[in-house]
Amino acid sequence: MSTLTALIIVLAILMTIVGGETGIRSFFSVLINTMLLILVAILISWGISIPILILIFIPLKLVTIIFLGTHDYTVAKNSFYAAFLVCLIVSVLILGCQWLAQAAGMGPEAGEVLVGLSQMPGLSYPMIAVAVAIFSSLGAIAEAAVAMSSGLLEIKKHNPNISRMNLIASGNRIGSDILGTAMNTILFGMFGSFLSLFLWYFR
Repeated sequence: MSTLTALIIVLAILMTIVGGETGIRSFFSVLINTMLLILVAILISWGISIPILILIFIPLKLVTIIFLGTHDYTVAKNSFYAAFLVCLIVSVLILGCQWLAQAAGMGPEAGEVLVGLSQMPGLSYPMIAVAVAIFSSLGAIAEAAVAMSSGLLEIKKHNPNISRMNLIASGNRIGSDILGTAMNTILFGMFGSFLSLFLWYFR
């Protein structure tokens, strides 16, 4: 048994103990999302259009993340619509930032790894950078959407007569609290993935 297989089994056991049925569904959500990412990488390597793959796999990944990780259908449905809309807006912003920055390709610190390999693989590195940024934000967006939808639904259940304005105000307060943790998720994820680059710059 390899180390990776052992870690996957341990993860499955711990998620089952902690989350029960929801933990099992979340575990399968992680597995399916991993397979989807591998499939995206394979299809990109085959030369399939990256924007088309992004449009196809954004809803697929959101469905996997939200519907498998949430037991309430109403929460999952509302979260999916909200997350998909936010993902489209974020995708446009990422495309704009990439176009302005013109930052794509391999950094100098990856030179030793690329020795002997072709530097012109025939792929669009700017679009790969856009795809990576969009897929990296999906988890945080879905998490925030589910938290918001769950919170508002609970408020509505406990106070059915709440006015629309009060519900919106409560949603804004919940969103402000959630936004900080969601941003931390993205920032620390970015810091972890670029740790070698940060160290290279500091040295």
